[in-house]
Amino acid sequence: MHTLIQRQRKQDGFTLLEVLIALLVLSIGLLGLASLQTVGLRSNQMATIRTLATQRAYDMSDRMRANQSGVDAQNYVQTVTAVVPTGTIVNCATTVCTPVQMATFDVAAWMTEVIRLPGGRGRITRDASGTLVTHTITIFWDEERRGVTGTNCGADPKVDLRCIQLTL
Repeated sequence: MHTLIQRQRKQDGFTLLEVLIALLVLSIGLLGLASLQTVGLRSNQMATIRTLATQRAYDMSDRMRANQSGVDAQNYVQTVTAVVPTGTIVNCATTVCTPVQMATFDVAAWMTEVIRLPGGRGRITRDASGTLVTHTITIFWDEERRGVTGTNCGADPKVDLRCIQLTL
């Protein structure tokens, strides 16, 4: 009988040890799940910003296609900027505009949307070196939100901004 009581005591302590190990395994699993959730949210946010940048590039390409006279006069060409054009901007959504006024309105509306991206900047370049004139719309943003101030589309997120380019 004495050995039966000793076995029960050993089993009681062993059960407590099993519970502690189970809690440890459960807490490590929950920490992994929390980390996975954080990575998923971050990836989702990056995908959202990339989608918005793509939409902004296509928006400007549509605006340029609708105002061929303004494109031919090079009214859409912009250097890298994070500033909305100022001055007299006629609201061409409610008023009949000239091609120059339309281009100014389009660029102002486009830049208003581009600067809403984190560190958002925009550039439109014109290349007439070949037989075909092309325009490249580039949208830059700070994907890592580190306050990067570069103006290049590079692979180093510590220095360069992330960008998307659309050539027409």
